[in-house]
Amino acid sequence: MNEAARDAVLQQHCRDLNLPGVYREHQHLARQANEEGWPYPDYLSNLLEMEVASRHDRRAQRLVREARFPDIKTLDQVDWQALKGVSRPKILELASCDYLDRGQDVILAGPIGTGKTMLAIALGVEAARRRYRVAFSRAADLVRELLEARDERSLGNLHRRYQKVALLVVDELGFVPFDRAGGELLFNLLAERYERRSTIVTTNLAFSEWVQVFGCEKLTTALLDRLSHHSHILTTKGPSYRTRRRREEEQ
Repeated sequence: MNEAARDAVLQQHCRDLNLPGVYREHQHLARQANEEGWPYPDYLSNLLEMEVASRHDRRAQRLVREARFPDIKTLDQVDWQALKGVSRPKILELASCDYLDRGQDVILAGPIGTGKTMLAIALGVEAARRRYRVAFSRAADLVRELLEARDERSLGNLHRRYQKVALLVVDELGFVPFDRAGGELLFNLLAERYERRSTIVTTNLAFSEWVQVFGCEKLTTALLDRLSHHSHILTTKGPSYRTRRRREEEQ
């Protein structure tokens, strides 16, 4: 069998066995193994390690896409000097994703434009890269989705779908108030995730102002009791990034 035919057979075998990493890297590793005198088991081990790493990368990329982030932000993009009120060690601690294994929540509170959404997305991206299932939604969009599912009698299916998500990022809680039905539906979803799955909430409101969003003091108190029980509460401070940049450009 000539080299071209052998390569075609190998390519087909790798396709049948779903081993694209093996086919992509086998020639490069074979040359390295030959030059460095690797034993056959070492060559095979390195080749399979490349396949495993390739699969992990593909799964992480898919999970990032499925999370539906409005934009991809990473912790490498954070301007730590400009970020006020939140410590870098704390964010890096959360980036380890230990809180996800414990079903803990994260609340990012602070004025508009102080980096809450960017941090939430960056932590979500990090979780997806570590192969956790993540979903991102603005609070108003999530409530609209819950109301539509209720009206279509598919609320149970929607809840089950969100229960499969290790991390739910609820962005901009407080920008738009909900009616009583919307507030109750959001409460039920978050209460169902309590101590089972993790949620990140970003908000521009103090806890005492959440009743303005949910419209019911009892419901708000019950939700805050759950969210704050096993949670990491971080408060950003300072002027808006956008306002500061505009002023810098005008100078």
